[in-house]
Amino acid sequence: MCGILGVVAQSSANQLLYDGLLVLQHRGQDAAGIVTAQGNTFHMQKGGGLVRDVFRTRNMRALAGNMGIAHVRYPTAGSAESTAEAQPFYVNSPFGIVLGHNGNLTNAAQLNQELFREDLRHVNTNSDSEVLLNVLAHELQRSTKNHQLDPAAIFAAVAGVHQRCRGAYAVVAMIAGYGLLAFRDPYGIRPLVFGCADTEQGVEYLVASESVALDTLGFKLVRDIAPGEAVFIDESGNFYSKQCAANPTLNPCIFEYVYLARPDSVMDGISVYETRLNMGESLADKITKTMRHLDIDVVIPIPDSSRPSALQLANRLGLNFREGFVKNRYIGRTFIMPGQQQRRKSVRQKLNAMSVEFRGKNVLLVDDSIVRGTTSREIVQMAQEAGAHKVYFASAAPPVRFPNVYGIDMPTRQELIATGRDDDDICREIGADHLIYQDLDSLKKDVCRVNPVITKYETSCFDGNYITGDVTPEYLAIIEAQRNAGLALAQARSSTQLDLNLVAID
Repeated sequence: MCGILGVVAQSSANQLLYDGLLVLQHRGQDAAGIVTAQGNTFHMQKGGGLVRDVFRTRNMRALAGNMGIAHVRYPTAGSAESTAEAQPFYVNSPFGIVLGHNGNLTNAAQLNQELFREDLRHVNTNSDSEVLLNVLAHELQRSTKNHQLDPAAIFAAVAGVHQRCRGAYAVVAMIAGYGLLAFRDPYGIRPLVFGCADTEQGVEYLVASESVALDTLGFKLVRDIAPGEAVFIDESGNFYSKQCAANPTLNPCIFEYVYLARPDSVMDGISVYETRLNMGESLADKITKTMRHLDIDVVIPIPDSSRPSALQLANRLGLNFREGFVKNRYIGRTFIMPGQQQRRKSVRQKLNAMSVEFRGKNVLLVDDSIVRGTTSREIVQMAQEAGAHKVYFASAAPPVRFPNVYGIDMPTRQELIATGRDDDDICREIGADHLIYQDLDSLKKDVCRVNPVITKYETSCFDGNYITGDVTPEYLAIIEAQRNAGLALAQARSSTQLDLNLVAID
């Protein structure tokens, strides 16, 4: 999960991109980057950390130009300390190109070999985004006529990318001296929207992962970029679009609506907030039908993404809704933190239970999902320590039993608490008195109710059905081995740093 932005403005783009990244900060806290274009010159600033930490006043002044792209990145296994993979990435041949990517290429290893042996291109990091950039650069070279680009050649290059790349990708890129390019994979797995704003100087365009970025920056949402579609906005503000894939189908990632996206976003015509209200209703109906014996005194959400579901559940069951946890908003999202120990520690720093809402009560805790179970276990224990008589736990999402290979950091089955366990086993693992999961069919209906036009979703983490059709058991074994190696390396680095700190203290 990452956040991407692209803007063609009538004045300096740097502040728009910075403000947009702040709005998309929830999509990644590991690294951030902005590149602006001034004529044929790119100006870049990127680094590790939150947006507010990466950019200083001097950096913003250096980001000159009316066009730019920006990116926030979340950590993948073993790379949390690496800033080499901070985006956007840059190549200078056959044109100066910068690119930011949200998603994951499932055939990145194969493409890397093709780039080296056939395309004579070198990739300098382990990032599939750099692979994608070089594939795009090569396809642009193939489609160029007389060393000049036009929209037709650019769209032909994107068609070439679609033919070669597999997996999920939403992309913003800039081509020096030409303009801004944005495109989405043929399955439409990761979100991408665009909007415009009328100014006295002319029309401005903004492309973003979520519509909330458009709202806060004063842009009007035009529509989503369609699966397989590419849009190109030249330096003069002329807008072009074309379908570049042979057989595109829309299969948005359903986990975006469960957890990843902000509730005030609308993606593929679906309000995230409304879907979460519907999830609460479905959970309430399941409790009414199958768990009438539960004596629930109060419903308490795990802030923040589960709040709409918990509120609607409480209303439908006629139960009290209370805020039992106070959140420290200066701690990153625990789901995307590398390492179990760091996640466990961060839960206590992030949430504090108010005993007045727990003492002597049977409480129903509602969370958006249960992935590794580390956070859920700690939260149940916190509720018990605050004096709860019984602690029931409800998940607005079904059990996460399979790795996600399309850009969400949960790739190993060993890390997923639901893999190889039934609901009773998971309930015991997290220490709850009862566990209620959402049903997958109900979740699909909850999202479909908001936009009935969309009937298919990417749900692989729940059912193991990978929409791109190229994810094999062998592939999963490889990425799990790579992740385990990355985790081992990260732990070794952490241990070495601890030893150095102790030596320094002595």
